[in-house]
Amino acid sequence: MALPNINFSDDHLRLQAVANQISREFLLPQAARHDKDESFNEDGFQAAVDAGLLGTWIPKAYGGNEHGVLGLAMVVEEFSKADPAFGVAFAVNALGSFPIIVGGTEEQKQKYLPRVAKGKAACAFALSEKFAGSDAGGLSVRGDKVDGGWKINGEKKWTTNGSRANILTCFAVTDPSSRSRRISAFIVENTDPGFSIKKVEDKMGIRSVPVCETAFDDVFVADDRLIGGSPGLGFKHSMMTLDLARPGVAAQAVGTAAGALELANTYANRRKQFGQSIASFQMVQQMLADMAMKTEAARWLVYACAAAADAGDMKAVNKYAAMAKCFSTDVAVAVATDAVQVFGGYGFMEDYPIAKFYRDAKILQIYEGTNQVQRMVIARNLMKEAGQYDYLNDVIPQEVQETYAGEYEIANT
Repeated sequence: MALPNINFSDDHLRLQAVANQISREFLLPQAARHDKDESFNEDGFQAAVDAGLLGTWIPKAYGGNEHGVLGLAMVVEEFSKADPAFGVAFAVNALGSFPIIVGGTEEQKQKYLPRVAKGKAACAFALSEKFAGSDAGGLSVRGDKVDGGWKINGEKKWTTNGSRANILTCFAVTDPSSRSRRISAFIVENTDPGFSIKKVEDKMGIRSVPVCETAFDDVFVADDRLIGGSPGLGFKHSMMTLDLARPGVAAQAVGTAAGALELANTYANRRKQFGQSIASFQMVQQMLADMAMKTEAARWLVYACAAAADAGDMKAVNKYAAMAKCFSTDVAVAVATDAVQVFGGYGFMEDYPIAKFYRDAKILQIYEGTNQVQRMVIARNLMKEAGQYDYLNDVIPQEVQETYAGEYEIANT
């Protein structure tokens, strides 16, 4: 299963440059304050809106720029390099709108996607619950059919952007007796009676992004807000969405790693011990070199996966999105950890920005599918591929098989 070539258009490079400029003007100077205050960077978000970056992943037919998952990844990487939390806040708008893009009716796309593209509506993705995280099929929030629509009841946990979102794609059980069509997806608006924010979480990292418990108390949504127009398609929509969104999470990780590496490299070249910069010490050089290699490897895996998504090869994306998400987020945590070590005692102090990168990195291994689940997805894809052909019979000469028949039988079972 080969990945496609990565073709960077002039528009992709322009997006990257614009995101970098916004990062340096609005994100870097304000990141520490918003982290400390747990306040959202509205100035940075408005700058992204004004630059048209909220339309990056949305088709032109619905008011977007149609630069795809690759464009999204490049923008998110630049934002996360300056402030990983803001990278999360930006990317979750794609996560929340992807269900409409992949499964919505034409009327739903026409109504909601232009609002997202123009920055007039922020999005959230309401899937996880207190007792349903990695097991997306284990939801308990109910959607019950009533005249003219549906009533949604229950609570969602860890709804990123929940208190800012105007539009939430909410997943609820509509047919408890079914295994394949148990869940449906709905468009909920934050002004709908019965919708409320129960709690804003107190988090270790990404503190400037509101992550909330959202409650649905007899929230009525009309039939035209059932995504796709038919019940029972929610699980399919959620899995397709996560496959498309994971390159964005992986890009957050690449940006986090790149930002941490940049800080560590600058500090190592300025910090003097024993009469010379610590960057001149071989042990520090080895750490920086390993950090750089890991970051670069993660970056190109993410770009390749994003290109596959834009090419429409969803079979490849399922496998490589899991790889990109798992590998790059492990890299982000490892690089941020080593960056703190390069800073030494100062790295443990909140006076320096590297502590925030360290705290922000950890969640990347957890949300949108834990890295343990990603490894399960990767392994299952490998097992499917193994059933497509008999690799050992193809590569081991017949005479060798006959000579070592006993050992071969054991190895081939």
